[in-house]
Amino acid sequence: MKLQKKQQHKRIKKNKKMFYEKLQEKYIDPFTDFGFKKLFGEECNKDLLLDFLNELLHKEEGRIVSLSYLKSEKLGFSENSRKAVFDLYCENEKGEKFIVELQKARQKFFKDRTLFYSTFPITEQAIPSEWNFELKSVYVIGILNFVFEEDSNDPSKYRYDVMLTDIETHKIFYDKLTFIYLEMPKFTKEVDELETRFEKWMYVIKNLKRLDDIPDKLRERIFEKMFTAAAVAKLSQDEYQSYVDIVKINRDWKNCMDTAIEEGLTKGMAEGLEKGLEKGLEKGLKKGLAKGIKKGMEKGLAKGMEKGLAEGLAKGLAEGEQERLKLQQELKELKQLLSKL
Repeated sequence: MKLQKKQQHKRIKKNKKMFYEKLQEKYIDPFTDFGFKKLFGEECNKDLLLDFLNELLHKEEGRIVSLSYLKSEKLGFSENSRKAVFDLYCENEKGEKFIVELQKARQKFFKDRTLFYSTFPITEQAIPSEWNFELKSVYVIGILNFVFEEDSNDPSKYRYDVMLTDIETHKIFYDKLTFIYLEMPKFTKEVDELETRFEKWMYVIKNLKRLDDIPDKLRERIFEKMFTAAAVAKLSQDEYQSYVDIVKINRDWKNCMDTAIEEGLTKGMAEGLEKGLEKGLEKGLKKGLAKGIKKGMEKGLAKGMEKGLAEGLAKGLAEGEQERLKLQQELKELKQLLSKL
């Protein structure tokens, strides 16, 4: 029995090593569903999420003392209502709600989606009996591995804090509904440039997958725990398999996307070249025809004038000669008449 367990342990260890070498990563990627929930969604790692939210929201919230995970799947009010599944959904000691969403790739209506998600923690506060409509604060946080297209012209701004404000005065009209978007690709600081605890969190979330060890500047209890929790070598066999499967799906998806983009670009260039050639020929023919007509008219007019002048001169000379002969004849007849007198 002991020998069998020992052999099983060796097999598991061998499989782990094989998976690790296949992944070539020491720490899990937070931008995977598995990695994000492993680091921030497990009860044993709740202090990681608490510290991150405190650094993110200390101006709005002060100090969050405690968090409770809530059911992340929210159903509508009827069978036909659309449901919502949050990445993370939690509540602090004051009853305020926090939705934390990780988005790996650009989604056309992501802002609409976060607004839709915010309606669930709002409406669920309604009390069936008498209620004065007083609401607890709701925070929707989007950690994005892409940049909103409309914000791409401002590379230095990676954090967006959105509340209901008056358009004219720019004053906050309602402060209990907050949307925070973090555009991770815009955060470009290196480890030696980090100044605040929040910047350290941004750096870890963005770069964890590519690091080989915890940098000296991040030698703090909370980040040391983060790196320990993220170690690929410490995952169980089932966790390993789940993570490898997700990484494979993500890589296959990226490969499909890259292939689709490449094929679309090639097709677009071919179609563009073909259309450009057709348009160029059409434009060239029109321009050539117009130029030919113009030159033809100019040459025709010049030739016509030359011919007209020549014909006119010839006709004028002929008529002049006829008139001269007529006058000569009349003069001759007059001389004969005078000689008879």
